[in-house]
Amino acid sequence: MDLHAAWIELLEETGPGKMMTTAYDTAWIARLAEIGEPIGELALEWLREHQLPDGSWGAEQPCYYHDRVICTLAAISALARRAYPGDRGRLRRAEAALEIMTPRLHEDPAGETIGFELIAPTLFQEAKILGALHREEIEVLKSLAPLRSAKLAMLPDGVINRSVTMAFSIEMAGNDGKDLLDVEHLQERNGSISYSPSATAYFALYVRRRDPNALAYLRSVAANGTAPNVSPIDVFEIAWVLWNLKFAVDSLHENVLDLCQSHLDHLSWSWTPGIGTGFTKNYAPKGGDETSIVYDVLKYYGRAVDIDAVLSYEKSYYFCCFNMESNPSISANSHILGALQQAGFEKTHPVIIKLLRFLGNSRMNGAFWVDKWHTSPYYATSHGAIACMGYDDQMASNAIDWILSAQNADGSWGYYSATAEETAYCLQALAIWKRRHNDQIQTDVLQRGQEWLMHHINPPYPPLWIGKCLYCPELVVKSAILSALTLIESF
Repeated sequence: MDLHAAWIELLEETGPGKMMTTAYDTAWIARLAEIGEPIGELALEWLREHQLPDGSWGAEQPCYYHDRVICTLAAISALARRAYPGDRGRLRRAEAALEIMTPRLHEDPAGETIGFELIAPTLFQEAKILGALHREEIEVLKSLAPLRSAKLAMLPDGVINRSVTMAFSIEMAGNDGKDLLDVEHLQERNGSISYSPSATAYFALYVRRRDPNALAYLRSVAANGTAPNVSPIDVFEIAWVLWNLKFAVDSLHENVLDLCQSHLDHLSWSWTPGIGTGFTKNYAPKGGDETSIVYDVLKYYGRAVDIDAVLSYEKSYYFCCFNMESNPSISANSHILGALQQAGFEKTHPVIIKLLRFLGNSRMNGAFWVDKWHTSPYYATSHGAIACMGYDDQMASNAIDWILSAQNADGSWGYYSATAEETAYCLQALAIWKRRHNDQIQTDVLQRGQEWLMHHINPPYPPLWIGKCLYCPELVVKSAILSALTLIESF
């Protein structure tokens, strides 16, 4: 395989963001059939064709229960509203699936999907009112009430506008909670609500019915009736692609760097001194994860950028992604550690000590990490190991040992089943460690992984990333695969 040519092709495609369709957001598009939108009818047909064998909706692989439950509740509400006789069997099967899945939510290793505690109770009550669910209440959903109340209590001024991350999940307001919404200050300049198709569909149906700007956005992202989890994701896609590239760029021709310049310009334009950036250029809430990756990338490629933006996310014991988050992100703290290393912070600096202590205390069995943004521990562990190298080699070594112990006989890795994405993350960490400690990683470990990965390089990739449901940013995953293969080829 010509890896140089593959990188050129990837960098030329990178930009607004390539994101897979999700059942959750498509279910919200389906509701637009109520107002005569053709994409709504297309979405209804998609739902009918994509119910899973067990009666649920969501990612076929992996079976992540929060994803399945939220997607199934959204699909039930969309189909029940149309009262199409042919959907009765689908709805009965979906209700039976919920009975099995909801008691198993605690089995998901990375926890709930975004806004689950806010959205799931609303969708459940809607489905009850529509007559599509017949139990009085599912106990596990009932237990979400205090979590929902605690989250709402954190709202500044008690309302939701585009400056708070909860706007991404405004569909949780349902019909009875619209007094929570600061309607005049909700929409982004492209007509969306936080660049979320599902939140925007809710807005166009129940807040400002048939709002022309919201509908224009929805038609643009769901022209065939199916919608992604979020769009656009220009900053996120560019930053993560260039972050993966930086580990391999020394092995590539100089014209690869030429193709990076326009992408670096875009990241620079998205940057606000002191607070950084979000997942897309104009998104009002900025995030610690995106800010740290973008800082790392801009600094590595020689662009001017201020470290104060990264430091602005510091809390007492860790660094946050957003001010109102329920729990910290392991991977975000790893990325912030990497950004500070890129900035030249010494291991004795107080913030480095704080981050290492947080990461050390957050390990599972003293060896690996699980993170709220990704279903696989291989993502958090590989990124954590890379960030710790040079700061705490013992912690990195423990993670490397765990990765080595988890390799499958065929050379792959995978928490649920073997995937190219997870194999790429593990190979990245191992190859970077081998650069530093050449005698500690056997070459055949990398070669077996490389051989397996070469046979599984092409999409589709399973959705392993956690949003309101599971999703896959295809080009980000492809960049991790190319990064791993380029690193190994350099040995």
